[in-house]
Amino acid sequence: MNQTRTFMLMAALVALFMGLGFLLGGRGGAAIALVMAAGMNAFAYWNADKLILRMHNAREVGPDHPLHRMVAGLARNAGIPVPKVYLVDQAQPNAFATGRNPENAAVAATTGLLQTLDRDEIEAVMAHELGHIRNRDTLVMTVTATIAGAISMLGNMVAFSGNRDNRNPIVMIAALILAPIAAALVQMAISRTREYGADAAAAEISGKPLKLASALGKLSHAAARIPNPVAARNPATAHLYIVKPGAGGVADSLFSTHPAPANRIAALEAMADTAAPGFVGSADPWPRRRRPSALGIPRSGFDA
Repeated sequence: MNQTRTFMLMAALVALFMGLGFLLGGRGGAAIALVMAAGMNAFAYWNADKLILRMHNAREVGPDHPLHRMVAGLARNAGIPVPKVYLVDQAQPNAFATGRNPENAAVAATTGLLQTLDRDEIEAVMAHELGHIRNRDTLVMTVTATIAGAISMLGNMVAFSGNRDNRNPIVMIAALILAPIAAALVQMAISRTREYGADAAAAEISGKPLKLASALGKLSHAAARIPNPVAARNPATAHLYIVKPGAGGVADSLFSTHPAPANRIAALEAMADTAAPGFVGSADPWPRRRRPSALGIPRSGFDA
């Protein structure tokens, strides 16, 4: 169901893009717009992961690092190649995945995440990121972000073109304001859908849906209190993270990149109630923290 919904939303995004191209220059405009989008997507396909990791000043860790060993074991469970593993020196506890396919993927965790969660919760969070990779969400979100950006650009071109028909106030409002808003809403809807899918995949990969539920509660609470400078400078990166950087809503919203934490937690608890015996719950979902971190990593995360 999630895959079908994602396909339909992406089709709507492409249709909106082509409609703006048609307004700009008829059939020829639509064709030119598609060529432009193809070029933008090709660039994003090959370079988006590098740009995102550089933006976060992420540092790759090797096979001897405990986080890498954890991810390698989870990747075997997921049936995908072991991705590159990165640490981000960031106080806000969060994580993200990037890369064009499972063979060229990366996962990253902030040092704040390693200092906030216990070992099982970290494992569940990294399983969520591997779920995104296995489901190829990283590519889907790169493509949708690129098309959404192109729609905003085309909207400006339509609104301010010299074509007399396009100077109709209704056309100008639709192109300049409504089309980019619609594109953003579709992009956010795709992101919310993929988060639910990655949560389900994490429950399967790690076997610990209640630990992921526990982690989501902690991360959402911390993300509302602790700033994320990268997300503040680049709001378009919000959909990358496992939880929204900043205060999250109490219900799913059209204007949110993530489902409400309470809804995600409820879905994971329902999975645990109906899960096979292999799933692991938690008698104490809020266990006492240990220092320096659950993986034995110093607080800086870079001195291990």
